Amino acid sequence: MSQIFDDETFAVVDLETTGTQRENGNHIIQFGCAIVKKMKVVKTYSFMINPNCDIPMSIQNLTGITNEDVANQPDFSHYAQKIVEILEGTTFVAHNVAFDLPFLNYELTQHGYEALTNRAIDTVELAKIAFPTLPSYKLSDLTSSLGIKHTDPHKADSDAYGTAILLIECIQQFEKLPQATLNTLSSLARGLVRDTSWIFKKIADDYRQHRYPLSKDYIQIRNIVLQRQIVGNTNEVATDKTFPTSDAEKRKLLKGKLNYRQEQIKLINKIHQFVDDDFERAMIVESPNGTGKTFSYLFAYAYSLYSSRKLVIATPTKILQEQILKKEIPQLLDITKLDIRAEIVKSSRHYIDLDGFVQSIFKDTQNRASLVLKMRILVWLTKTKTGDLDELQLTNYNSPLFNQITHPGDARVGTHFAKVDFWNLARQRQETADILITNHAYLANHFTDNIWGQNPYLVIDEAHRFSDNVLSSRNDALQFEAIWGTLSHLRNLLTFSDDSIQNILNDDLGFNLRIQKLDSKILDLIYTINSLQKYLYYKPADDSDYTQLPNDSVKVSFLGKTLFPDNSPIFQEFSKFEVQLEEVRQATSNIMDRLYQEDNVFIINNNSILNELTDVLDQLDLYLEKSYQFVDMLNDKDHLQEKGFILNITNNEDPLSTNLHWLMLDVSEELEQIYSRFDHLLFISATLTDNDKFDYSIRQLAIEQLDPLTYIGNSTFNFEDKLKAFIIEDMPDPNSPAYADNLAKVIAQNFTQSSHVLVLMTNLDQIKQVFEKLVSYEEIKDYELLGQGVTGSNNKIAKRFSIAPKTILLGADSFWEGIDFHDCGIDDVIVTRLPFESPDLPEVHLRQEFLANQNINFFENDTLPRAVIRFRQGIGRLIRGEYDSGRFTVLDSRILTQRYGHEFIETIPVEAKIIPQKKLKNEVEKKL
Repeated sequence: MSQIFDDETFAVVDLETTGTQRENGNHIIQFGCAIVKKMKVVKTYSFMINPNCDIPMSIQNLTGITNEDVANQPDFSHYAQKIVEILEGTTFVAHNVAFDLPFLNYELTQHGYEALTNRAIDTVELAKIAFPTLPSYKLSDLTSSLGIKHTDPHKADSDAYGTAILLIECIQQFEKLPQATLNTLSSLARGLVRDTSWIFKKIADDYRQHRYPLSKDYIQIRNIVLQRQIVGNTNEVATDKTFPTSDAEKRKLLKGKLNYRQEQIKLINKIHQFVDDDFERAMIVESPNGTGKTFSYLFAYAYSLYSSRKLVIATPTKILQEQILKKEIPQLLDITKLDIRAEIVKSSRHYIDLDGFVQSIFKDTQNRASLVLKMRILVWLTKTKTGDLDELQLTNYNSPLFNQITHPGDARVGTHFAKVDFWNLARQRQETADILITNHAYLANHFTDNIWGQNPYLVIDEAHRFSDNVLSSRNDALQFEAIWGTLSHLRNLLTFSDDSIQNILNDDLGFNLRIQKLDSKILDLIYTINSLQKYLYYKPADDSDYTQLPNDSVKVSFLGKTLFPDNSPIFQEFSKFEVQLEEVRQATSNIMDRLYQEDNVFIINNNSILNELTDVLDQLDLYLEKSYQFVDMLNDKDHLQEKGFILNITNNEDPLSTNLHWLMLDVSEELEQIYSRFDHLLFISATLTDNDKFDYSIRQLAIEQLDPLTYIGNSTFNFEDKLKAFIIEDMPDPNSPAYADNLAKVIAQNFTQSSHVLVLMTNLDQIKQVFEKLVSYEEIKDYELLGQGVTGSNNKIAKRFSIAPKTILLGADSFWEGIDFHDCGIDDVIVTRLPFESPDLPEVHLRQEFLANQNINFFENDTLPRAVIRFRQGIGRLIRGEYDSGRFTVLDSRILTQRYGHEFIETIPVEAKIIPQKKLKNEVEKKL
């Protein structure tokens, strides 16, 4: 360890308080401090403080500090002088220093002391930069991820000690960085909170004095330091070994590496027989959770990968792709000793554009979050071998920075980073790989890509979701309000703002004439947009399908030819819109080209407005692409009735608030086009049958013409040992006013022995309602309560659910099946109501109308099978592998009273106990 900070004393402080609003009567209830010298914790302090007010129950639940704990303790005036003495001459450190230091200063000044003026460092920002790929930067999560001893989270003394060790580990990470990276970090760090930049400046200054050489593991290009990249050998062919046909051969291969399970061997054999039969094209398989379906299909196909023939695997989620690449395939290679390689295929926008990132580094950063993100990326680039931005584990990628640094997918030639461009290196690895793993949507949009090779095999994993994912990939919208807003912004940039281009170049008469002509084109386009909006707004008839939303917006749904009948004048109006949008886009591009012909001084002085114009051009390109797609769809009149259209009117009184969405109702032709590109297609999932029949899934996947082989696998373990199921017979009707209160009570009072409880719901409003009721229950004070639409994005909630030691999650929609929880074991799944789609949703109504026009019973052939498969997915949340176990509880009494109830009950793999609420707690507490 270096001695850079040996002369410094850090006082790492944590406060527990009665609330966050210091000026609204909240006070400190515990002061914790750890003193760090020579990068070691040398002393700790902990003071319990009487706030002279009640501690709110939520704070007691969080910290474990009760009114009784502080009742006989001195108040802050007793400790103020001691705290000042402890902190004198130190560097103040806290995990969220913007809270702790101002709060402490407020208490000090209220008691007659001067506010502290110490140098102040924030470990939240330091941790994000030092450890850029961690999933969470909450202190308890950081200490868990980094293996830091942290015995009593949310107690100030324990938190202060944990933060002190975190500070030391952050500094150690920074001291390992290359000098060029540290220099850039030091330059950027001035925008960090308080004096956090001092850490980077101190280390960078020391490095400049010593001039440490760059490790051979790195390569430096300009001011960016990267891991050296290794690309695999090209054009290697998988070793041609023979598939072990006998069970004895398989048993020998698996010995000591994987449990020999007869049902899994049967599945492997069935799939291999299919792959080996040149006369078969498709197979559909239902393989229960925990039976090793992924390993089974990999093993069955692997021996057929020769002469550069590839296996393409499509999954619905990134998590599943990573699991196949990093867990299942290494296991396959360890067992088979085959010489095959695998790569993930995803959109170029998942990869960092190094040229774009370098250009963005020193551009003005609009907010601190983007600045910290830049610094995280700089550190991450010294570690990543892929350049895949997903490694950063962000919960969203909506920062404006990503518009500048995500890769556009072009082949880089002649740029500074051409030889180390991550996207192009990924494509090289994909071209030589034997197995390519992608997601459903990417496959749907890129099935003609040459990357898949010649006559490739295809496995659609989680196949029950494939047709819906293809449908979603084809849905889009013309957000007229957004287009109008972009055009208005363009007019301001060109003409109306004080620093408009026209004002900057007011002496150039020819150029200003071009701007005036462009402004006239923009006005004409806005007029056409308004004309389209008015046509659509006044189109609905009295019997149209209206959906009134809580925010007073309205959705109106139509089948294609209802909204756009033959010979309607709207066809010409949309073609006019497309032409005018092209003209505006081209004229704006010409003006951009003209501006970049000015001298460098002009470009430097007006960099921000040029960047804004570039963003507008990007938006116009996007709108133009959507308009091409839409006009082509309108002109394909033979298939127009297979499209659904939804008018989204954000203000029911204003025609100019009308926007247009469209969705496909029949995706069979698109699916058939995808299938034609591949050979020996396997469709596999744990939930593809309804009543042991594949009829619904075969229709949904549009594989009737492929005459698929079918196989239903058996579980490899006894569910009776792993699963308990309960149906509560005396719950109120899910639509009754009493249901939310009753539901909250059942959750809070019956599952307190469980660590991870997943509550599956169907309504976001009810989630919020139940969440608010659960907060007040003392029984679940130790649980982190998560609610979809309440506590953050779905990805953030899923991440918290996986990380937190005790948590209850209320979720709907994708939480039934779509969102992965990594390796988090779920103890209880609670189904609050049967997962029927809401008939009020416009897309559901359109699908119903479309099928009714074909004389298809919507409930029997669509609504019920969808709900049953989703219900089965809910059960599957519990048992993902042979070591999982848990309880499945249904709180919707309709499963017992309605004629369709037996369809759901029969899918539960064990006999469900039908019990009243009062017996549930006793049943839950029985061990499996």
